[in-house]
Amino acid sequence: MKKLTAALLIGATALLAQGCGKKKEAGVPVIGIAKVTSHPSLDATEKGITDFLAEKGVKAAYDFQNANGDINTAASIAAKFKADGADIAVGIGTPVAVALASAYSDKPVIFSAITDPVSAHLVETAEQGYKNVTGAVDTIPIREQITEFRKVYPFKKLGFIYTSSESNSVSMAATAKKACEELGIEFIPATITNSSEIKQAAESLAGRVDAFYVVNDNALVAGVNSLTATAAANKIPVFSGDITSSLDGGAIYVLGFDYYNLGRATGEIIMEVLSGKSPAEIPVYALTDPKDYKMLLDLDAAKRLGINIPDELKAKADYIYENGSLRQREKSAE
Repeated sequence: MKKLTAALLIGATALLAQGCGKKKEAGVPVIGIAKVTSHPSLDATEKGITDFLAEKGVKAAYDFQNANGDINTAASIAAKFKADGADIAVGIGTPVAVALASAYSDKPVIFSAITDPVSAHLVETAEQGYKNVTGAVDTIPIREQITEFRKVYPFKKLGFIYTSSESNSVSMAATAKKACEELGIEFIPATITNSSEIKQAAESLAGRVDAFYVVNDNALVAGVNSLTATAAANKIPVFSGDITSSLDGGAIYVLGFDYYNLGRATGEIIMEVLSGKSPAEIPVYALTDPKDYKMLLDLDAAKRLGINIPDELKAKADYIYENGSLRQREKSAE
């Protein structure tokens, strides 16, 4: 990651200040940050952004907004940012990022925690920014995760709950379905429109599946406790690709990356924009280094289900949930 000089940042701040609308402080850029809803992963992304910029000495006025899972609210937030003269608009989650990109054509729009920015029509390729838009993705290796989870519990019928109105969720469902077909697993989906429908969806699948798989669907993650509780009541294991939302337990095996680090990567993109780069010049960022991925094991849930977690897997885990509490462990040397 390139370090920007103080002179560049000062110059960028002065440049952004020219011709802008409402300011909280003269000469300070306004950064609007909107998230589609509040849940641990997206909250961690937001914190990663602001922590990174603070550490780098960036002085900015922030406008934090939460769409609470409502597309109309997302559009209203985009209109507010534009009316208030935000210099950079940051969308955490697909619906708000799409709303911001629709509202802005002349100011940078940075997305974060989005799985498929191409199908959301934010960029033309998954590798590069486009026009005034770029950002960071949270794409997870779905086929690889399913393969890994089956080493612990060889499920044959996989339950998959997703939000039908989110393009990233639809894309992940298609990827998971294809992976299951290739692996000889029956893929059994159920759709929701918001978090309040998770329990009903899980109950509708309970008699037909032998495992649930949680991906980084915003509505699902926001209400994941409804799924894990229903799964526990029906003695069905839950596997997840989202670490941050799994720290309270419930999913026996979780593989995912740290959303706080995704936020920090998004903060660096913002710094590049502040330095004068066009979003079109900035590659779309993805966490692909194995060191960015974390493993969590819920030994309590596994014990209740009679599932044995191998010792070698325990030795690799970053987090262990046992006896009702979470502990973090250092990975063993390879």
